[in-house]
Amino acid sequence: MVPALRNDDVVLVRWGAVPRPGQVVLVTWASRPGQLSVKRASHEVDGGWHVVGDNPYASTDSEHLGPAEVLGVVKARLWPRPGFRL
Repeated sequence: MVPALRNDDVVLVRWGAVPRPGQVVLVTWASRPGQLSVKRASHEVDGGWHVVGDNPYASTDSEHLGPAEVLGVVKARLWPRPGFRL
């Protein structure tokens, strides 16, 4: 999710929130059980959401893994650079 987020950033997630396109979301993948990812919601599709990473050259997203299940919406970055506009 570079440049919006980097490894080791701590984020606040509103669990169970319904996403809107363009929001940063916490997702899981049916094809990779147990893996959590932070991606940007693109649009709703059959079976979940099509999500993308902010870095098209270094992102594994719905193009590779199929629809994602959204667990919650990222509301803020808490550490190390606090911010609400992601």
